[in-house]
Amino acid sequence: MTIEAVRTRPQRQSWLATFTGAACALGIALGATGASLVEDATAASPPPLPFGGAKIGGDFTLEDQFGNTRTEQDFDGRHTLIFFGYANCEAICTVALPRMADAVDQLGADSERVQPILITVDPDRDTPEAMQEVLPNLHPRMIGLTGSKSALKQARDAFQVESKLVMTDIEGKPVYSHGSYIYLMDPNGGFLTLLPPILSPERMAEIIRGYLPAG
Repeated sequence: MTIEAVRTRPQRQSWLATFTGAACALGIALGATGASLVEDATAASPPPLPFGGAKIGGDFTLEDQFGNTRTEQDFDGRHTLIFFGYANCEAICTVALPRMADAVDQLGADSERVQPILITVDPDRDTPEAMQEVLPNLHPRMIGLTGSKSALKQARDAFQVESKLVMTDIEGKPVYSHGSYIYLMDPNGGFLTLLPPILSPERMAEIIRGYLPAG
């Protein structure tokens, strides 16, 4: 599957696709805080802190798609873009993940300084082998992280992310609600800002570049 196919594959023409896309993108993912964040993020300055100023980010120990143990400080001194979702999601992930990948490419010469990361909310299907197959279609440097249920919950809690099984679709696939923000973190795992997935890749890249040190 090509990256173009991933980015343009049609959504199911059913109430399931309508519900999942609308609920994840608007009601579940953004809510009142997100709506304000989106409005501010399209202005000249980066978006403000959401979640009532709660601490965002923290320690995690997970496994990437190649079987390597990864922590929040284990990305070769790069800034990181972190999204919580799942590789086979057909709702907000099909917007957020490609836009995150495009934003990295929009950075041009600075793209190598930023690492895109997916932390799965569906470890049963997002096995290392499955992510090895899917993630290169999104970006050749995309890292997928999985782990035990307790390790993934620790990561979600650190980033103020909720995840819930909503239903099983007609094909027997689980459908999850989950956060939709993209988190920009510094090389030490410190939180910098959030990027709502409705932003264009160009605007995301503009915000990201503002946090990269000169040089």
